Amino acid sequence: MIDLGEVTVTCVIEINRSSFSTASMLPDSTPEAIARHFHWLKPDFFDEAVGDLGSYIQTYVVRSPERTVLIDTCVGNNKPRQGAPAWHLRRGTYLDDLQRAGVAPEQVDLVVCTHLHADHVGWNTRLVDGRWVPTFPNASYLFVGEEWEYWRWERDECITDSVIPVVERGLARLVESDHMIDRWLRLDPMPGHTPGHVAIRLRTSTGEAVFSGDLMHRTVQVAEPQWSSRFCCDPKRAALTRREFVEGHADTGVLVLAAHFPRPGCIVRAGGSYRFVPIPMETG
Repeated sequence: MIDLGEVTVTCVIEINRSSFSTASMLPDSTPEAIARHFHWLKPDFFDEAVGDLGSYIQTYVVRSPERTVLIDTCVGNNKPRQGAPAWHLRRGTYLDDLQRAGVAPEQVDLVVCTHLHADHVGWNTRLVDGRWVPTFPNASYLFVGEEWEYWRWERDECITDSVIPVVERGLARLVESDHMIDRWLRLDPMPGHTPGHVAIRLRTSTGEAVFSGDLMHRTVQVAEPQWSSRFCCDPKRAALTRREFVEGHADTGVLVLAAHFPRPGCIVRAGGSYRFVPIPMETG
């Protein structure tokens, strides 16, 4: 857990390994270019068990004096995801892990999805008596309107089973990409990965953090922001957004909590480039 003044942040990890290798995820990367960064990527951002850069699927739980917020809801259970074996029809312990972090589903006040890809919306719903129902019955679900308008016509399976049931129950709130959530949290547009992709910026009495979603999928992209992922809708725009973010946050002390990084940390300038310096964080 991280204490930022009156706000705490806890990480709940659903899957501690990617279904996609770095070479597959970042098609413009090369093993040689990645290896040049091993001196700072290892050991914190490298998974020795698979010999590749580490990648998690996780939810950030943000608790302020006023509400409990979940940022992104991972893959989910029982979801048909043929393209990713580790995701397909999962039977994981996410809700138990969330409970161990001190949060029951009915205690969640707000769910914020940085974008509407399958590994960010899965636990929006769960299967009950053969129907997909909202997992967090007392929560509002915050979606960027531009993102919803893009995906609602695609009828992707994750939209069908993890987003539409929330909309049909009247729990979805469609907002602008710079929406102010409350005195601590606001959305920050980060387009490119998807049309309405956003980060969530947290400002407290003692510090600032940003939940950057899929702005970066592997930590090496801090040093190589020109490498966009295979899943970016607009790779050139994503690379520009990422470079602006890295340059703008370097040496500021702002804590960066990326959706798939194994550790939170800060961006620093080093030797004419950039790197990511981790901080400790207790997982749920």
